[in-house]
Amino acid sequence: MQGVLRGLLDRHLRPSLKFLAVGGLVFLLDAALYNLLVFWDPGQGWGHGVLFAHPIIAKVITISAASCLTYLGNRLWTFGDRPAPGTTRSVIAFVLVNIIATLLQLSCLAFSRYVLGLDSPLADNISGTLIGQAVSTSFRYVTYGRFVFPSAARAAQDSAPRITTAV
Repeated sequence: MQGVLRGLLDRHLRPSLKFLAVGGLVFLLDAALYNLLVFWDPGQGWGHGVLFAHPIIAKVITISAASCLTYLGNRLWTFGDRPAPGTTRSVIAFVLVNIIATLLQLSCLAFSRYVLGLDSPLADNISGTLIGQAVSTSFRYVTYGRFVFPSAARAAQDSAPRITTAV
């Protein structure tokens, strides 16, 4: 029983907590940077920032910065015990996963801004940062462990030659 519990802890709980820790730090960076770009004007203080009229561009900038840190944190710490994937394959998988995750997050912000007409700091942070981040983080967790940083068994299975027979 204790061995099963330890195996479950090692396989699921520890990586999940590490993933959430990396995500928490990156979440704070994303939120702070977004609020600075959209709601802080260097000359006039808080209100309408440099990118207030372009929240999607601001979010793309902040997600791009956060994605770089996410990759490093997850590669080196969360999934550090897994074999290093081939650089090209890993980067392509990471980029594709993050493009999809970014689109999920941006759609939450765009819906709030352009469909509901909400443009306050509270609305942007709830839709683009909280809800958008929750949706994109859930997607990233599932896909990072499966495609970007696969386990040794999964990586071996994916790289094994496929033999097909014609009938």
